[in-house]
Amino acid sequence: MNIEKINTLGKLKKAGYESKSIKDELRDNLIENIKNKVTTFEGIHGYENTVIPELERAILSRHNINLLGLRGQAKTRLARMMITLLDTYIPVVEGSEINDDPLQPISRFAIELIAEKGDATPITWLHRNDRFAEKLATPDVTVADIIGDVDPIKAANLKLSYADDRVIHYGMIPRANRCIFVINELPDLQARIQVALFNILQEGDIQIRGFKLRLPLDMQFLFTANPEDYTNRGSIVTPLKDRIGSQILTHYPETVEIARTITTQEAKLDERQADAVYVPELAKDLLEQISFEARKSEYVDVKSGISARMSITAFENLLSTAERRALISGDDHTSVRLSDFIGVIPAITGKVELVYEGEQEGADFVANALMESAVKTLFPDYFPKIENLQKQDEETPYDDLVSWFFNGEGFELLDDYNDATYKSTLDAVTPLDALIADYQPEIDPRDVYFEKEFILWGLVQFKKLSKYRYSEGLQFQDPYGSYISGL
Repeated sequence: MNIEKINTLGKLKKAGYESKSIKDELRDNLIENIKNKVTTFEGIHGYENTVIPELERAILSRHNINLLGLRGQAKTRLARMMITLLDTYIPVVEGSEINDDPLQPISRFAIELIAEKGDATPITWLHRNDRFAEKLATPDVTVADIIGDVDPIKAANLKLSYADDRVIHYGMIPRANRCIFVINELPDLQARIQVALFNILQEGDIQIRGFKLRLPLDMQFLFTANPEDYTNRGSIVTPLKDRIGSQILTHYPETVEIARTITTQEAKLDERQADAVYVPELAKDLLEQISFEARKSEYVDVKSGISARMSITAFENLLSTAERRALISGDDHTSVRLSDFIGVIPAITGKVELVYEGEQEGADFVANALMESAVKTLFPDYFPKIENLQKQDEETPYDDLVSWFFNGEGFELLDDYNDATYKSTLDAVTPLDALIADYQPEIDPRDVYFEKEFILWGLVQFKKLSKYRYSEGLQFQDPYGSYISGL
């Protein structure tokens, strides 16, 4: 259909165009995607067997939908991606405020225009990208904003009485007729405003200042919300929930691998930064594990959730930390170090909501504790597990390394070491080479020094060594070094 040539109602009828509701559009195009094995929600990871099938079932059922989940679970992104299921263009009566269908007009303006001009009624075409409306629910939202109100200026200009329905100024919802309309954070919407949605969702009536207009709006509603037991601003009123066809629960990534995929996809990196800084595979896993630790930490309010944005911004900070260090030391290229993780603390402290115990300890302490817990969790996946209880004379793979520290004074890793000094410092701890050779023989050579540092951090978590942070860097010693040195 050549839409450029179809500019009147008569030509539209001659072309054989048939009206279709937006819910049927979504349903029909989804059916085609499923039949042709086309991925509808591209770039959404971890929902393939959970959220996406439920969302597709809701679309097939022509339901209005509520996406319920904690922050950072791609609720809004899913809603925005639904426009890909709309037809590319739809015809509208030219000049209509509410996107009237030329074959099924509902506004007084469109009905009178078609009655006057007939097949000569001008039409325009609306692209699917313009058929998406979104409103963040805030306490200051009014019925006039979303439904409409009497416009005294329009009444004066048209010299009409306030009793004439032509003086109505339509709100966001009527103007989004034949569109997808999203209300984010629905519980934040005042209860009286939620009540105003009842008739729109069920009967299609809108009531404005005494006017009762029968406007059978053709819309796909999507709502997003946090679980009601978390939101302290309000809740979704029960009759409104009853009018929402499907409520779909979202969730966080279930594995580190999925979380890594999301972070890599979403992180906004400068190309020069990505070229100059190498990130070991273990560093990527460790970064994601921090979020998993936060979701079960005794210091963090689990009801608030740990957004995927924490890992994304932490990854950006991690690369920036390594980049800044390389710029200071004069290295053209560098690799992320475990000690660079100090740079991700600001990305953590702003995105975790602490319980009372966490507030008492402080946000920085909690962030460090989460990083150390992540090291402890991942350590047995790479090197032999360290048992909490061991026989006194039992040999372990780490005896040579622990002895190296007992027989020396430990060593320091300063934050501003250039790459050559950093590597020579770790190379001086000779037992680390044997552990890498024995338990990570297939390791990428670029990852060796990160894993050497990882071993030291791991032994600290299992009380085999001690680690101290001071302004210039880190100091590693035997477990009793602090007592001997007086630190």
